[in-house]
Amino acid sequence: MNALPALLLLGTVLATAGPRLLARARWAEREPVLALGAWQCLVVAVLLCCGLALVLTLAAAWPTAHVLLFSGAPHGVAAAYGFPLGRPWAVAAACLFAVGGLRTALALASEVRSARALRRRRAQELARQAPELPSWLLRRGVSRRRASRRGGSGERLVVLENAHPTAWSLPGPRSRLVVTTGALHRLGHRELAAVLAHERGHVRARHHWLLQCAEALNTGFPGAGIFRLFREQVGRLVELAADDSAARQHGRMATALALVELNTAVGPDPACPSPFAEVPGRVDRLLAGPSRLPVRHRLQLTAMSLTALSAPLLLVFAPGLRAIS
Repeated sequence: MNALPALLLLGTVLATAGPRLLARARWAEREPVLALGAWQCLVVAVLLCCGLALVLTLAAAWPTAHVLLFSGAPHGVAAAYGFPLGRPWAVAAACLFAVGGLRTALALASEVRSARALRRRRAQELARQAPELPSWLLRRGVSRRRASRRGGSGERLVVLENAHPTAWSLPGPRSRLVVTTGALHRLGHRELAAVLAHERGHVRARHHWLLQCAEALNTGFPGAGIFRLFREQVGRLVELAADDSAARQHGRMATALALVELNTAVGPDPACPSPFAEVPGRVDRLLAGPSRLPVRHRLQLTAMSLTALSAPLLLVFAPGLRAIS
């Protein structure tokens, strides 16, 4: 049974060396979207190693699971794995991996419930502070069909009466971009458009899903360095990716000025998703205008990420493929 030790060794290497290499990679600031993809491939690869190891140990611990796993396999595939059925270590390992899988599922479910409850509360607060106008108050000349589009599942812009200059997004089926009157008074037209493009980039890329997964994994396994670094790096990279999205549409200077105006007027705002300490670095990055990596380099990094993601599957299926051939 060589697949299980290989999976455990691969998972250990990926969980220890991979996060350190990615956290120190200088190219991540030049390609935040690519770096986010690499982090996701790394984390999913580690989870795949644990999940596939659970399947193998279950098959080695209980004959019933062994029969179910290889019920439709060709002749000789089961023998190629060499399962030592009923060994005590297999039972203990299966229970350990099962506890880890259950803990991961519970952490993800808890994080999703908490995030949904928070979005629901914030949506209710927005509804009280800025209620939607009834249809009969819409300006004359707007057709009924167009009015229904405004109240449908599309994106809405909400303006709040608040002297604090800030803007944030509320993702969901009816996503909302929220901006305060303080921001409207402080920002110019180009800077305001850059801020809205930044928040729109978060919503369109579903960054809240990625942040929820990172937070859930870190909460479920607080001692695992890979999940701690994953949460830290994802929180930074999603902001860089949204900055680039705004800069491509409205220019780096306008995006940098908007960041400065929103974050230095009266200090950091709890509603703002980005940490205040990272704003100077983000502004310097925008003003410096780092060039993107060459296409060949990007393709190489993508190939490496996909290789790490597919390596657990190759290790698991290798004995069976050799038996068939």
